[in-house]
Amino acid sequence: MADSAAPARPRKLFSDKDKSVVNPTYLQLKNLSVGYGGHAVIHDINIDIAKGEIVALIGPNGAGKSTILKSITRQLKIVGGQVLFDGQDLTKMSFRDLSSRMAVVLTDRLHPELMTCHDIVATGRYPYTGRLGVLTRDDEDKVDEAMAAVDAASLGARDFNSISDGQKQRVLLARALCQEPDVIILDEPTSFLDIRYKLDLLSILRSMAKDNGITVITSLHEIDLAMKVADKIVCVEGDTIYRCGAPEAIFEEGLIRDMYDIRNGSFDSLFGSIELPAPAGEPRTMVLSTSGNGIREYRRLQKLGIPFIAGVVYKNDTDYRLAQALATEVIAEEPFQPISNGVYQQALEAMGRCDTVIDAGCDIGPINARVADLLAEAERQGKLERR
Repeated sequence: MADSAAPARPRKLFSDKDKSVVNPTYLQLKNLSVGYGGHAVIHDINIDIAKGEIVALIGPNGAGKSTILKSITRQLKIVGGQVLFDGQDLTKMSFRDLSSRMAVVLTDRLHPELMTCHDIVATGRYPYTGRLGVLTRDDEDKVDEAMAAVDAASLGARDFNSISDGQKQRVLLARALCQEPDVIILDEPTSFLDIRYKLDLLSILRSMAKDNGITVITSLHEIDLAMKVADKIVCVEGDTIYRCGAPEAIFEEGLIRDMYDIRNGSFDSLFGSIELPAPAGEPRTMVLSTSGNGIREYRRLQKLGIPFIAGVVYKNDTDYRLAQALATEVIAEEPFQPISNGVYQQALEAMGRCDTVIDAGCDIGPINARVADLLAEAERQGKLERR
């Protein structure tokens, strides 16, 4: 893929393989305990995963996300309970059968000697070859098809060690696709990628799940991306599963704050963003804005460590969402209502306590006409600064 081009939407792969939903619960973790040396570090894991579903494991570093994934892929011996793969006990499946149905992309960086990207992808076909590992023409076609699906066709002849981390992730994803898996397991696949390649990779995974019926289970550090890409979120913290459910049920400020023990800042459940704490101190600056115009000014003042009052903002404005996180005081009005006498007087009183009133950009209409009066009063007092 040329660096300036957007990633193509992966087409449906391997149409000869049945991707239809037979059992709505395709992968089941049943009373699962995982750990090391027979000692469980996480227990009582009960999760039902459907075919074509994207499941994201989130949680603090060291919580056990990788331990769960390694147990599912049989790199670690299960301490207790079961993993049922389409109704079959995972531990009773042969490695050959498992490798043809489950693909794994780990965070460990590969450093193969003298292997092209095509060679790396081709290893995904080994579960289907004979003892000599010789690829047929059909195997080679599937290698090419998988590389094209992740926009890595142009990388085939290049040394794997010479390409970027983002390109390596696409190549490893193509290798996983080559296995014609029903399930792909990824451990922190976005850790070494810049934002463009994070989005490329997650877009490809989303298309694979929805277009090809491939179940995707991945751990992610970026909770904003997990919120946007996953169908189900598994919160790993402590010695058990903290919560499991749809993103809209998981991503609320209190739960994320408690799970990650956030003390300096906040989490915005609407936008999936984190914010540093509001500046401390008595505010001597007031910011007047509407329709999101105050956001840039809020961030500027926060970076400078200047406490401020935000107003008058409507509770359905994007200004209001950020003001709640960064402002010392927020003067707000109910949506679609004229500014009431009480709110107007509150704004005047706040203005009287401030040395500076910043006009960050106010779009004024019939509903919020009294903002113009506030601006005029700030100018009359010699406090108004326009941004």
